[in-house]
Amino acid sequence: MPDPLSGKNIVLGVCGSAASYKAVDLASKLTQRGALVNVIMTDAAQRFISRLYFNAITRRKVVSDIFSPTYDSGMDHIAIAKNADIFVVAPTTINKIAHIANGFANDALTDALMASNCPVILAPASDAHMYQKPSNQENIKRLQDRGVIIAGPEFGVMASGLHGIGRMMEVPELMSCISMTLGRNLHLEGLKILVSAGGVQENIDPVRVLTNKSSGKMGYALAESARDQGAEVTLVSAPTSLKAPFGIKLIEVVSSDEMHQVLLSECKSSDVLIMAAAVSDWKPKTPLLDKIKKEDLESWSLELIKTPDIISQINHKNLFKIGFAAETSNLKENALKKLKAKQLHMIVANDVTKDNVGFGHDTNKISIIDTNENIQDFPLMSKYDAATKILDSMAALLKK
Repeated sequence: MPDPLSGKNIVLGVCGSAASYKAVDLASKLTQRGALVNVIMTDAAQRFISRLYFNAITRRKVVSDIFSPTYDSGMDHIAIAKNADIFVVAPTTINKIAHIANGFANDALTDALMASNCPVILAPASDAHMYQKPSNQENIKRLQDRGVIIAGPEFGVMASGLHGIGRMMEVPELMSCISMTLGRNLHLEGLKILVSAGGVQENIDPVRVLTNKSSGKMGYALAESARDQGAEVTLVSAPTSLKAPFGIKLIEVVSSDEMHQVLLSECKSSDVLIMAAAVSDWKPKTPLLDKIKKEDLESWSLELIKTPDIISQINHKNLFKIGFAAETSNLKENALKKLKAKQLHMIVANDVTKDNVGFGHDTNKISIIDTNENIQDFPLMSKYDAATKILDSMAALLKK
């Protein structure tokens, strides 16, 4: 499955705000993902930032004047609006929200919005207290009732130095919102996918834990890729340093027992379970209630007991199960044993001794094995791209 942003015609409206600099970063990242980005700037936006930035980054014409067409097919704003796959206004000022909500078409941006027939995302940016004013909230509700997506805003520091709700959503989250919106009607739409991620922690005493090297990056990439392809995703995550993914139901757990109980419950309403979490095979038999003092002991023995094999104990009818095998030797042989022993439909294997593979890295080199022992080997790639390969293989097997 290609990147949902690749080849898409995206109109990016930019209003006059101190957050306009984020629009430059957004345009750059969208272009890097293969999107065709057409920028429309209001007069006020050009007071904050030059149109040359967008022209250089997108390598496309920037529209700012309603009366100076440069497109052969007609007036600039109409020409780009009619071919748009999605219309994003970032930042969107309180003034522009009022104009759009009340049907104004008095500049190139609002004219283009009126002429478009595609999903619309507005990313508000305002100073503290402005966003929450009743008049603005009425306009927001009116837009949402019409199907307009309101992305943000977030709590944070404003340009004025005040703290409050009104800071424009950060670019990575806005990119996720755009990808998710464009992912509607793609081949995973209608599927409920349950993903586990991260490395669980088992208490030894109140300050020490037994855990592993999992960063959670592979599980989070799977959740994000599934979301971007139209699936409804629930992510059950052990502790990580990763930010909660946009548009995904996140359930946080700590121990293997907590993860076990949550997955047992959530899988009842899921079509697919992807067990990317690194669950401890062992846990302390009796966690201590008080911190162990180093000076009190010369040596220390810790008695461990096995944890439940979670994925083996989940066998709901029609639940498609995908497991992972992080190995240090005999990769495919060990993966095949796990595939059969845990009654999986598919297993993803990787050799964590290889450079830039597995725990903590942003890249992975995977092999995918199904129940017929068909093996697909893939080169080193980003974890998001690896996740997409896994989901493509899953979708092909589900069709069969």
